[in-house]
Amino acid sequence: MSVPRTVAIVGGGVAGIAAAVRAAEAGWRVELIETRTKLGGRATSFDDVRSGVELDNCQHVVMGCCTNILDLYDRLGVLGEIDWHETLWFARGAGAADALSIAPLLPAPTHYGPSFLRMRLFSWSEKVAIARAFLAILRMGGRGCLRWKGRTFGEFLAEMRQPARVVEIFWDPVVLSACNLPSATCEAAHALKVFDDGMLAHRFAGAVGVSRVPLGRLYGRVEELIRASGGALRLRTSARALAFDGRRITGVVCDDGIVAAQAVIAAVPPDRLAKLCSDTLRAQDRRLARLESFSFSPILGVHLAFRRRVMSRANLALPGRATHWLFAHEAGGTANFVQRIEAVVSAADAWVGLSEEETTRRVLADMSWALGVSVDELARDLVWSRPVLEKRATFASAPGVDTFRPRAAVEAGDLKGGVANLFLAGEWTDTGWPSTMEGAARSGYAAAAACTGQGGMVADLPRALLVRMLGR
Repeated sequence: MSVPRTVAIVGGGVAGIAAAVRAAEAGWRVELIETRTKLGGRATSFDDVRSGVELDNCQHVVMGCCTNILDLYDRLGVLGEIDWHETLWFARGAGAADALSIAPLLPAPTHYGPSFLRMRLFSWSEKVAIARAFLAILRMGGRGCLRWKGRTFGEFLAEMRQPARVVEIFWDPVVLSACNLPSATCEAAHALKVFDDGMLAHRFAGAVGVSRVPLGRLYGRVEELIRASGGALRLRTSARALAFDGRRITGVVCDDGIVAAQAVIAAVPPDRLAKLCSDTLRAQDRRLARLESFSFSPILGVHLAFRRRVMSRANLALPGRATHWLFAHEAGGTANFVQRIEAVVSAADAWVGLSEEETTRRVLADMSWALGVSVDELARDLVWSRPVLEKRATFASAPGVDTFRPRAAVEAGDLKGGVANLFLAGEWTDTGWPSTMEGAARSGYAAAAACTGQGGMVADLPRALLVRMLGR
């Protein structure tokens, strides 16, 4: 009877979870090492002692085009916990809003056409401008989008003659939510991928999925799967260094001893990985050369509990406002409130350092504009608020970032490229996606496949026939 090989995975975020699940399925013994008390990394939840409610770090959503994170949820048995929304609402102020909906009978890329034409947010000339840019994206296809690498999405929009108001109230809300940077500073290839894969390629691609349970509860089966592999989930365990003998990684040095392994998957952010690597290791592996080159962008999530239902829609974009999205959650059980609204501010640099009171005041002002309810009335109905700022929520999708995003494994035949049994995972690695849960899941799948020789990433949704015809 053969003894299973051991892989030590450092980091219990989405990337580490994805790698652990696939490595266990491939017959490897998995040792998953995580500093925190819960799995999920930046996509988890916490018990808020002040409100007594389990809250997500920030509102995380998936889309129909996110095939790998959805596959991971399926393997964990929690895909049924995702509520799907085929309509996105865009506020016009004073309680009015436009729906951008997937038409039930129309194929991609025409599926948004009827609702888009009905939107009162844009003039006819602005709709023509938006359609012109979408047609250009459609004709480029995925490969054409890559030609914009290293330039800003703002440059693309300028070449497409997009009016400033259209950039502010249409392109930016989507780009900010997906890439956590505005169009003016976002890598064009990343933003173009969002619109190509997320809105054009397949009619289900743009459907938005929101977990109906706190994010931390989505990972309940992970420990069971790891134990079935013969391994262990090591929560509250800090990795101190990657043990390197000059040729191979031999394990992970932790605060409670060494976890020996035949392979290691590092599924932590680049700055954290830099602290785990000795100078000798970094000199030996060119993938580790530019870990300090990454910059980061913050996201602010503000949870607001109200004693009455203040928002009738499940989601609401606030074009042109400092608060970008609102998501409504109904209270359950014995909660002392009726509805919880989660406000999201992407690229929230201007909010860093604000007091909780000022943060709440600004969000309520934006809600007042969107919902047509006075600030005073909202404040009277507010039971509690809880801002949660993730300062390093995503790597910054700035132009040129893809030039130093490392691959999961040393490339075949590259004998001097790195350490063969060290594999990298994390949305910051070379996934082809911006900093999203989908990118994290893809990276974990890729690292596990490179390590075990089995599995791999799940295929994208197939491009619709009409999309393929128009894109030729």
